[in-house]
Amino acid sequence: MESLAPEVAPFGIRIMLVEPGFFRTELLTPESTKYAESSIEDYAERTEQTVTAWKAMNGQQSGDPAKLADALVHLADQEEPPLRFAAGTDAVAALERRANNLLAQANAYRDLSSSLALDLN
Repeated sequence: MESLAPEVAPFGIRIMLVEPGFFRTELLTPESTKYAESSIEDYAERTEQTVTAWKAMNGQQSGDPAKLADALVHLADQEEPPLRFAAGTDAVAALERRANNLLAQANAYRDLSSSLALDLN
């Protein structure tokens, strides 16, 4: 999606990636969410942990969907909305972890990455 933004910008089309955290909707209710039977043994334990965590989160989500709607309308009205919007404190924390991880990866191999230019001698 990110690469789409500069392609459509000349046509006056704006792109905003919304990365929502968990909002208190009916998404995690038993009536709304159905979990597939585990079919690959290697993933069974991890899947069980994820399903258990999501079931426990039902009704405990910190995000207010009405406030999210208001925020999205506000951002959509801006002349230059952000390319990426982390919606909710949990989403901001996840975005920061990803950003820090990417920065650490860049720094870990900075010398090698910087040594790959053509030698024009």
